[in-house]
Amino acid sequence: MEQTADRFRAAVEKGDLAALEELFTEDIRLWSPVKFTPFEGRPMVLGLFGVLLRTFEDFRYTGRFEGTAEAGNGGPDAPSAILVFRATVNGRQIHGIDLLQFDDDGRVKEFTVMVRPQSAVHALGEAVLAGLAAEGLVPPPDGR
Repeated sequence: MEQTADRFRAAVEKGDLAALEELFTEDIRLWSPVKFTPFEGRPMVLGLFGVLLRTFEDFRYTGRFEGTAEAGNGGPDAPSAILVFRATVNGRQIHGIDLLQFDDDGRVKEFTVMVRPQSAVHALGEAVLAGLAAEGLVPPPDGR
Protein backbone atom coordinates (compact mmCIF):
# COMPACT_ATOMS: atom_id res chain seq x y z
CA MET A 1 0.00 0.00 0.00
CA GLU A 2 3.06 2.20 0.45
CA GLN A 3 3.49 2.33 -3.32
CA THR A 4 -0.13 3.45 -3.82
CA ALA A 5 0.27 6.24 -1.25
CA ASP A 6 3.46 7.41 -2.97
CA ARG A 7 1.78 7.34 -6.38
CA PHE A 8 -1.26 9.16 -4.98
CA ARG A 9 0.91 11.88 -3.45
CA ALA A 10 2.84 12.34 -6.71
CA ALA A 11 -0.37 12.52 -8.76
CA VAL A 12 -1.91 15.14 -6.47
CA GLU A 13 1.26 17.21 -6.38
CA LYS A 14 1.40 17.14 -10.23
CA GLY A 15 -2.36 17.69 -10.63
CA ASP A 16 -2.53 14.47 -12.69
CA LEU A 17 -6.17 13.30 -12.71
CA ALA A 18 -5.43 10.41 -15.10
CA ALA A 19 -2.89 8.99 -12.64
CA LEU A 20 -5.42 9.38 -9.81
CA GLU A 21 -8.07 7.54 -11.82
CA GLU A 22 -5.82 4.46 -12.00
CA LEU A 23 -5.45 4.45 -8.21
CA PHE A 24 -9.18 4.58 -7.33
CA THR A 25 -11.61 1.66 -7.19
CA GLU A 26 -14.72 2.06 -9.35
CA ASP A 27 -16.88 2.39 -6.20
CA ILE A 28 -14.58 4.70 -4.20
CA ARG A 29 -16.19 6.74 -1.43
CA LEU A 30 -14.78 10.08 -0.34
CA TRP A 31 -15.81 11.52 3.02
CA SER A 32 -15.40 15.29 2.96
CA PRO A 33 -15.68 17.99 5.62
CA VAL A 34 -17.94 19.96 3.26
CA LYS A 35 -20.73 17.37 2.94
CA PHE A 36 -22.39 15.01 5.43
CA THR A 37 -22.74 12.09 2.99
CA PRO A 38 -19.80 10.76 0.99
CA PHE A 39 -19.02 11.50 -2.63
CA GLU A 40 -19.41 8.11 -4.32
CA GLY A 41 -18.01 6.54 -7.46
CA ARG A 42 -14.88 7.21 -9.49
CA PRO A 43 -16.43 9.85 -11.84
CA MET A 44 -17.73 11.96 -8.93
CA VAL A 45 -14.52 11.66 -6.89
CA LEU A 46 -12.38 12.55 -9.91
CA GLY A 47 -14.63 15.55 -10.55
CA LEU A 48 -14.16 16.60 -6.94
CA PHE A 49 -10.39 16.26 -7.24
CA GLY A 50 -10.44 18.44 -10.35
CA VAL A 51 -12.18 21.15 -8.32
CA LEU A 52 -9.86 20.69 -5.33
CA LEU A 53 -6.73 20.95 -7.45
CA ARG A 54 -7.99 24.30 -8.80
CA THR A 55 -9.15 25.50 -5.36
CA PHE A 56 -6.09 24.83 -3.20
CA GLU A 57 -3.18 27.25 -3.34
CA ASP A 58 0.31 26.32 -2.14
CA PHE A 59 -0.82 22.73 -1.51
CA ARG A 60 1.91 20.52 -0.06
CA TYR A 61 2.11 17.25 1.82
CA THR A 62 4.13 17.53 5.03
CA GLY A 63 4.04 14.05 6.54
CA ARG A 64 2.85 10.45 6.31
CA PHE A 65 1.71 7.63 8.60
CA GLU A 66 0.75 4.04 7.80
CA GLY A 67 -1.27 1.36 9.55
CA THR A 68 -4.86 0.14 9.54
CA ALA A 69 -8.14 1.90 10.21
CA GLU A 70 -11.79 0.95 10.39
CA ALA A 71 -13.58 1.65 7.14
CA GLY A 72 -16.54 4.07 7.13
CA ASN A 73 -19.82 2.98 8.68
CA GLY A 74 -18.11 0.41 10.89
CA GLY A 75 -16.50 -1.68 8.16
CA PRO A 76 -13.52 -3.93 8.85
CA ASP A 77 -10.04 -2.55 9.37
CA ALA A 78 -8.25 -1.88 6.10
CA PRO A 79 -4.63 -1.11 5.25
CA SER A 80 -4.39 2.67 5.39
CA ALA A 81 -2.11 5.66 4.98
CA ILE A 82 -2.50 9.18 6.34
CA LEU A 83 -0.97 12.05 4.39
CA VAL A 84 -0.66 15.32 6.30
CA PHE A 85 -1.04 18.50 4.24
CA ARG A 86 -1.08 22.28 4.35
CA ALA A 87 -2.67 24.63 1.83
CA THR A 88 -4.39 27.97 1.39
CA VAL A 89 -7.97 28.56 0.24
CA ASN A 90 -9.21 32.10 -0.32
CA GLY A 91 -6.48 33.47 1.93
CA ARG A 92 -7.17 31.00 4.77
CA GLN A 93 -4.46 28.61 5.92
CA ILE A 94 -5.60 24.98 6.08
CA HIS A 95 -4.00 22.12 7.97
CA GLY A 96 -5.41 18.70 7.20
CA ILE A 97 -5.06 15.00 6.63
CA ASP A 98 -6.03 12.64 3.84
CA LEU A 99 -6.85 9.14 5.13
CA LEU A 100 -6.52 6.63 2.29
CA GLN A 101 -7.89 3.11 2.78
CA PHE A 102 -6.96 0.39 0.33
CA ASP A 103 -8.63 -2.69 -1.14
CA ASP A 104 -6.90 -6.06 -1.52
CA ASP A 105 -5.37 -4.92 -4.83
CA GLY A 106 -3.84 -1.82 -3.24
CA ARG A 107 -6.23 0.67 -4.83
CA VAL A 108 -7.90 3.46 -2.86
CA LYS A 109 -11.41 2.33 -1.92
CA GLU A 110 -12.21 4.91 0.75
CA PHE A 111 -10.85 8.38 1.30
CA THR A 112 -11.49 10.72 4.21
CA VAL A 113 -10.41 14.36 4.37
CA MET A 114 -10.22 16.27 7.65
CA VAL A 115 -9.22 19.93 7.87
CA ARG A 116 -8.92 22.67 10.45
CA PRO A 117 -9.60 25.39 11.58
CA GLN A 118 -13.36 25.83 11.29
CA SER A 119 -13.02 29.08 9.32
CA ALA A 120 -10.93 27.22 6.74
CA VAL A 121 -13.51 24.41 6.55
CA HIS A 122 -16.16 27.02 5.77
CA ALA A 123 -14.02 28.71 3.08
CA LEU A 124 -13.15 25.33 1.56
CA GLY A 125 -16.78 24.22 1.59
CA GLU A 126 -17.98 27.32 -0.25
CA ALA A 127 -15.21 27.12 -2.86
CA VAL A 128 -15.62 23.37 -3.47
CA LEU A 129 -19.41 23.39 -3.69
CA ALA A 130 -19.31 26.35 -6.09
CA GLY A 131 -16.75 24.49 -8.22
CA LEU A 132 -18.80 21.28 -8.22
CA ALA A 133 -21.92 23.22 -9.22
CA ALA A 134 -20.00 24.94 -12.04
CA GLU A 135 -18.93 21.49 -13.29
CA GLY A 136 -22.54 20.24 -13.12
CA LEU A 137 -21.65 17.60 -10.51
CA VAL A 138 -24.04 18.94 -7.85
CA PRO A 139 -27.02 21.31 -8.01
CA PRO A 140 -26.18 25.02 -7.65
CA PRO A 141 -26.32 26.36 -4.07
CA ASP A 142 -29.40 28.45 -4.91
CA GLY A 143 -31.17 25.29 -6.18
CA ARG A 144 -31.49 26.43 -9.83
